[in-house]
Amino acid sequence: MSHIDPTKERFQLFRDLPRSGPIHMLNLVRFRARAAYPDGREATGKEAYAAYGRDSGPVFTRLGGKIIWRGDFQFMLIGPADERWDEVFIAQYPSADAFIEMLRDPVYREAVKHRQAAVDDSRLIRLSPAPTGEHFG
Repeated sequence: MSHIDPTKERFQLFRDLPRSGPIHMLNLVRFRARAAYPDGREATGKEAYAAYGRDSGPVFTRLGGKIIWRGDFQFMLIGPADERWDEVFIAQYPSADAFIEMLRDPVYREAVKHRQAAVDDSRLIRLSPAPTGEHFG
């Protein structure tokens, strides 16, 4: 089962969480080989996702979003051996309200069509920033 967009139920649970203070969103994204645009336009999944980033970027930046970590997936040590991700990054938002405002923005809503065409599967995990240290736990 692929996960591309949140269900209404999951989005409501997200909205019910505390809304003030910064949030981090861990993004794990796997592209389709060929983008699945409803109008039949041709692009790779990677190209369509790049269009999503280009078109949604101004909204993301205007609302105070920034990418705070990005990495290249190499190997699954613990987890399904066949699972792989093409894009792995953490986006920071000044608040959950800023994230919700981005999703409602008309420019973003147009840009997200590229994401929907590009993505074969994804995970979007909300995190609360916490202090770092030298040890686990």
